[in-house]
Amino acid sequence: MENEKVYQMKFAKIYELLVNKAVRKDRTKEEVDEIIRWLTGYKQEELNQMSVSEIGYGEFFQNAPELNENRKKIKGVVCGVRVEEIEEPLMQEIRYLDKLVDELAKGKQMEKILRA
Repeated sequence: MENEKVYQMKFAKIYELLVNKAVRKDRTKEEVDEIIRWLTGYKQEELNQMSVSEIGYGEFFQNAPELNENRKKIKGVVCGVRVEEIEEPLMQEIRYLDKLVDELAKGKQMEKILRA
């Protein structure tokens, strides 16, 4: 039930929160966009459209053109839960993005965030 609430949230609202979190820590919207594109395979134009659309957060990930295979290298804790241990696949994808933006906000270099 709790997961369903997250899936129904508007991507535009979540996107705004992610960008604001990064900007508060002296990072940029462009860096957040780069992380989202790396993780999901969306092009910038598609991301721009979805950031002002009514698409739900779950649907945003379900429709992702190409989830990055290196996302499985993302490890660590988000909201008190280890992302690599999350059993619900869609929630795990969402938490991967949370973890990457957390790393950005903590000052980690983009090359390391993107598991390059």
